[in-house]
Amino acid sequence: MKYFASILVLSLILFACKTGNRNKLGNSVFTISPYKSDGAWVFDDSKKDLEQEPFVSGIPEMIELITADIPDAENGFVVFFSSKPFPGYQLLLKWTSEESDGNWYIDEKTGMEGWLCPALLKYFRKAPKTIYIKTEAKK
Repeated sequence: MKYFASILVLSLILFACKTGNRNKLGNSVFTISPYKSDGAWVFDDSKKDLEQEPFVSGIPEMIELITADIPDAENGFVVFFSSKPFPGYQLLLKWTSEESDGNWYIDEKTGMEGWLCPALLKYFRKAPKTIYIKTEAKK
């Protein structure tokens, strides 16, 4: 019986990870690699069926600010993001409101606001109240 219970628990954990329910397990740091295409900041994520997903409405200005010290950021850089704090995060965005199926966030340090489109919900079940972000150069 112990063996069966152990297999059942392991199966449930693996199913949760495979179906993207990692938020329940607390492991929820995601990565994307934005780059510029035709003058716009975009990113691809084949696992989420996203191709040249653009950043708009205030987010490009935030990207310019946070990548100022990243050489050649226009050709790609790495963004780590999570709804929970993690070591080394550089930016904290706080949710302010919903609009047009997307969500507005503010960086309280700079006062900059930006809108994240519904693609956000491919990473989170619902729009998180906070998003912690870290950027770095591609290696």
